[in-house]
Amino acid sequence: MKTLKEATIGQTVTVKRLYGEGPVKRRIMDMGITKGVDVYVRKVAPLGDPVEVTVRGYELSLRKADAAMIEVG
Repeated sequence: MKTLKEATIGQTVTVKRLYGEGPVKRRIMDMGITKGVDVYVRKVAPLGDPVEVTVRGYELSLRKADAAMIEVG
């Protein structure tokens, strides 16, 4: 299993599954990250937090903890 946290800069990945419970999962889905959507990894901060991605045509910053809940392929 590979998560968005492990994706490298410049890579485009497809969301396979979301983990997490209740409000956390809902917040990730509200940002447009749902099963089957493509996510482009733009930047990763020097210490790894946050991860900047492009989803559905807009830029988004995710915490490492949130990125670890997103399984990609």
